[in-house]
Amino acid sequence: MSDHPEAPVASVVPAAPVEAFEPPYYVAVFTSVRTEEQGGYGETSARMEELVKDVPGYLGMDHARTPGGLSITVGYFRDAEALTRWRGNAEHRAAQKRGRAEWYERYTLHIAKVERSHGFTRGEGDPQGTTAG
Repeated sequence: MSDHPEAPVASVVPAAPVEAFEPPYYVAVFTSVRTEEQGGYGETSARMEELVKDVPGYLGMDHARTPGGLSITVGYFRDAEALTRWRGNAEHRAAQKRGRAEWYERYTLHIAKVERSHGFTRGEGDPQGTTAG
Protein backbone atom coordinates (compact mmCIF):
# COMPACT_ATOMS: atom_id res chain seq x y z
CA MET A 1 0.00 0.00 0.00
CA SER A 2 1.21 3.49 -0.71
CA ASP A 3 -0.07 6.95 -0.10
CA HIS A 4 -2.12 8.57 -2.84
CA PRO A 5 -0.59 11.16 -5.18
CA GLU A 6 -2.24 14.55 -5.33
CA ALA A 7 -4.76 14.65 -8.16
CA PRO A 8 -5.35 17.69 -10.37
CA VAL A 9 -8.39 19.63 -9.18
CA ALA A 10 -10.32 18.85 -12.39
CA SER A 11 -10.23 15.10 -11.71
CA VAL A 12 -11.06 15.20 -7.98
CA VAL A 13 -14.18 13.27 -7.06
CA PRO A 14 -16.32 14.33 -4.09
CA ALA A 15 -14.70 13.28 -0.83
CA ALA A 16 -16.29 10.34 0.97
CA PRO A 17 -14.77 8.06 3.58
CA VAL A 18 -14.81 4.30 3.17
CA GLU A 19 -17.99 2.95 4.75
CA ALA A 20 -18.11 1.45 8.23
CA PHE A 21 -17.85 -2.34 8.00
CA GLU A 22 -19.10 -5.00 10.37
CA PRO A 23 -16.23 -5.75 12.80
CA PRO A 24 -13.92 -7.34 13.23
CA TYR A 25 -11.72 -6.25 10.36
CA TYR A 26 -8.21 -4.86 10.02
CA VAL A 27 -6.70 -1.54 9.07
CA ALA A 28 -3.22 -0.70 7.85
CA VAL A 29 -2.44 2.96 8.58
CA PHE A 30 0.50 4.24 6.52
CA THR A 31 1.74 7.75 7.35
CA SER A 32 4.61 9.26 5.41
CA VAL A 33 6.61 12.30 4.46
CA ARG A 34 7.99 12.14 0.94
CA THR A 35 11.33 13.25 -0.43
CA GLU A 36 11.82 15.82 -3.18
CA GLU A 37 12.54 12.99 -5.67
CA GLN A 38 9.18 11.68 -6.88
CA GLY A 39 9.99 10.34 -10.35
CA GLY A 40 7.73 7.36 -11.03
CA TYR A 41 5.85 7.71 -7.76
CA GLY A 42 2.44 8.59 -9.25
CA GLU A 43 2.48 5.68 -11.68
CA THR A 44 3.57 3.22 -9.00
CA SER A 45 0.98 4.49 -6.54
CA ALA A 46 -1.78 4.12 -9.15
CA ARG A 47 -0.58 0.59 -9.93
CA MET A 48 -0.61 -0.37 -6.24
CA GLU A 49 -4.17 0.96 -5.89
CA GLU A 50 -5.29 -1.23 -8.79
CA LEU A 51 -3.31 -4.25 -7.59
CA VAL A 52 -4.63 -4.22 -4.01
CA LYS A 53 -8.21 -4.36 -5.33
CA ASP A 54 -7.50 -7.92 -6.50
CA VAL A 55 -6.60 -9.10 -2.98
CA PRO A 56 -9.44 -11.25 -1.59
CA GLY A 57 -10.61 -9.53 1.58
CA TYR A 58 -9.59 -5.99 0.55
CA LEU A 59 -12.38 -3.58 1.56
CA GLY A 60 -11.19 -0.12 0.53
CA MET A 61 -8.78 2.74 1.12
CA ASP A 62 -8.86 6.34 2.40
CA HIS A 63 -6.19 8.97 1.64
CA ALA A 64 -5.35 12.38 3.06
CA ARG A 65 -2.46 14.78 2.68
CA THR A 66 -1.80 17.85 4.78
CA PRO A 67 -0.49 21.13 3.35
CA GLY A 68 2.70 20.46 5.35
CA GLY A 69 3.36 17.23 3.45
CA LEU A 70 2.17 14.50 5.82
CA SER A 71 0.35 11.78 3.86
CA ILE A 72 -1.97 9.26 5.48
CA THR A 73 -3.37 6.18 3.78
CA VAL A 74 -5.68 3.76 5.57
CA GLY A 75 -6.29 0.38 3.95
CA TYR A 76 -9.19 -1.76 5.15
CA PHE A 77 -9.02 -5.57 5.07
CA ARG A 78 -11.57 -8.20 6.12
CA ASP A 79 -9.00 -10.37 7.91
CA ALA A 80 -5.33 -10.81 8.78
CA GLU A 81 -4.90 -13.22 5.86
CA ALA A 82 -5.84 -10.48 3.39
CA LEU A 83 -3.17 -8.23 4.90
CA THR A 84 -0.64 -11.06 4.66
CA ARG A 85 -1.47 -11.60 0.99
CA TRP A 86 -1.03 -7.88 0.27
CA ARG A 87 2.23 -7.69 2.23
CA GLY A 88 3.59 -10.67 0.29
CA ASN A 89 2.66 -9.44 -3.20
CA ALA A 90 5.86 -9.28 -5.28
CA GLU A 91 5.01 -5.99 -7.04
CA HIS A 92 4.05 -4.42 -3.72
CA ARG A 93 7.36 -5.58 -2.18
CA ALA A 94 9.29 -4.03 -5.09
CA ALA A 95 7.36 -0.75 -4.69
CA GLN A 96 8.15 -0.72 -0.97
CA LYS A 97 11.85 -1.18 -1.66
CA ARG A 98 11.84 1.65 -4.20
CA GLY A 99 9.88 3.83 -1.78
CA ARG A 100 12.53 3.43 0.91
CA ALA A 101 15.30 4.10 -1.62
CA GLU A 102 13.73 7.12 -3.36
CA TRP A 103 10.31 8.46 -2.34
CA TYR A 104 10.04 8.49 1.46
CA GLU A 105 11.89 10.68 3.93
CA ARG A 106 10.17 8.75 6.69
CA TYR A 107 7.08 6.63 7.27
CA THR A 108 5.25 4.58 9.86
CA LEU A 109 2.91 1.64 9.41
CA HIS A 110 0.36 0.67 12.04
CA ILE A 111 -1.77 -2.47 11.80
CA ALA A 112 -4.86 -2.70 13.99
CA LYS A 113 -7.86 -4.93 14.46
CA VAL A 114 -11.09 -2.92 14.41
CA GLU A 115 -13.50 -3.99 17.11
CA ARG A 116 -16.00 -1.15 16.80
CA SER A 117 -17.10 0.82 13.75
CA HIS A 118 -19.88 3.20 12.79
CA GLY A 119 -20.55 5.90 10.25
CA PHE A 120 -22.84 8.83 9.59
CA THR A 121 -24.18 10.45 6.43
CA ARG A 122 -26.22 13.63 6.69
CA GLY A 123 -29.82 13.00 5.76
CA GLU A 124 -29.70 9.27 6.52
CA GLY A 125 -30.64 9.48 10.20
CA ASP A 126 -28.90 7.24 12.69
CA PRO A 127 -25.23 6.23 12.40
CA GLN A 128 -24.70 3.18 10.21
CA GLY A 129 -23.07 -0.02 11.38
CA THR A 130 -22.97 0.85 15.09
CA THR A 131 -21.57 -2.05 17.03
CA ALA A 132 -20.91 -2.79 20.69
CA GLY A 133 -17.37 -2.98 21.87
